[in-house]
Amino acid sequence: MSFLIDSSIMITSQILFFGFGWLFFMRQLFKDYEVRQYVVQVIFSVTFAFSCTMFELIIFEILGVLNSSSRYFHWKMNLCVILLILVFMVPFYIGYFIVSNIQLLHKQRLLFSCLLWLTFMYFFWKLGDPFPILSPKHGILSIEQLISRVGVIGVTLMALLSGFGAVNCPYTYMSYFLRNVTDTDILALERRLLQTMDMIISKKKRMAVTRRTMFQRGDVQNKPSGLWGMLKSVTASAPGSENLTLIQQEVDALEELSRQLFLETADLYATKERIEYSKTFKGKYFNFLGYFFSIYCVWKIFMATINIVLDRVGKTDPVTRGIEITVNYLGIQFDVKFWSQHISFILVGIIIVTSIRGLLITLTKFFYAISSSKSSNVIVLLLAQIMGMYFVSSVLLIRMSMPPEYRTIITEVLGELQFNFYHRWFDVIFLAEEKEAPRS
Repeated sequence: MSFLIDSSIMITSQILFFGFGWLFFMRQLFKDYEVRQYVVQVIFSVTFAFSCTMFELIIFEILGVLNSSSRYFHWKMNLCVILLILVFMVPFYIGYFIVSNIQLLHKQRLLFSCLLWLTFMYFFWKLGDPFPILSPKHGILSIEQLISRVGVIGVTLMALLSGFGAVNCPYTYMSYFLRNVTDTDILALERRLLQTMDMIISKKKRMAVTRRTMFQRGDVQNKPSGLWGMLKSVTASAPGSENLTLIQQEVDALEELSRQLFLETADLYATKERIEYSKTFKGKYFNFLGYFFSIYCVWKIFMATINIVLDRVGKTDPVTRGIEITVNYLGIQFDVKFWSQHISFILVGIIIVTSIRGLLITLTKFFYAISSSKSSNVIVLLLAQIMGMYFVSSVLLIRMSMPPEYRTIITEVLGELQFNFYHRWFDVIFLAEEKEAPRS
């Protein structure tokens, strides 16, 4: 009876997650497109629902909601479904819609879709060869074989996004990096822009007058042809006329200058708005957040370097370790186990919410940047693939932030993976991204 109640709770939450994914698809991704493939919408929503369910199960592990046998069953089922979607279903439909957009292959699109999927499976499987990600005793179609490869891709994406975000956030929100912009600077640049536009209009008027004069004299109709005519038109001009080629070159140069001045003016206005925004309460909050992420970035770089050099991975979750150090330093009586459970729950909840929100915002910006009416289905499926791999990898890494007593079921479900490798790989990619970020 308890299993049925637990299952009804999980199914209800999955329906709610599916509905949220469906609304996000309709209201954000596809609001500007009339043609909608419902199979794409269903796949995206199902991927989102099962991805969020994994995070829900992590919270249930900490809070002790549902029976342990029920949690184990739903962990196992959830992982099997999400891996089936990420490894088999989404890649096949990506190939199908790519082939469907090629007119020559339209009649044989099913065959070529299968060929593309087999190609994906070959490279997906070869991906595991260079990495020590699991024990060789696992079968070919075991969960460990699939999740280990998905984990490598997902952890790489997480590290790249984390590295970029840690560097970009201070530059975006901290007022320290804002240059001082005054109204005088903006007016001076606008004056230069207006002068440039006046010069462009003046030169175009001269070109129009010259063409009209040439037309009235009949120079256009009686223009000599052949090589001699071309040389004559370049080296000599009729009295009262002007060299149109030279004026056109000047106009082109001035138009390029006007574009640059316009972009600089727009940038000054944007910077001024950011300065005004930084003086508000919300702006001061984000300024503080920028300093926090600056400290986090430096600390993360330091710890990632130490972890790589010393080849170490933390055995204790950060919350418990931090509380133990504080208690020992202050010499006070404190129930570390009790409070680490509650603080871990809050920390994991914050990580989950910010991960989902941040990823959805990033996916929306990415979709609007590169999508079109023909490629939108393929792009959405690619985003679903990235989203699923990102969330599966989040489970691998969040596991370390949980106290050991709450990792048991997650470790049993994920199997004998080399968890230390994923944390080390995350540190390597994070450091590489930090090294490249200033150049970009």
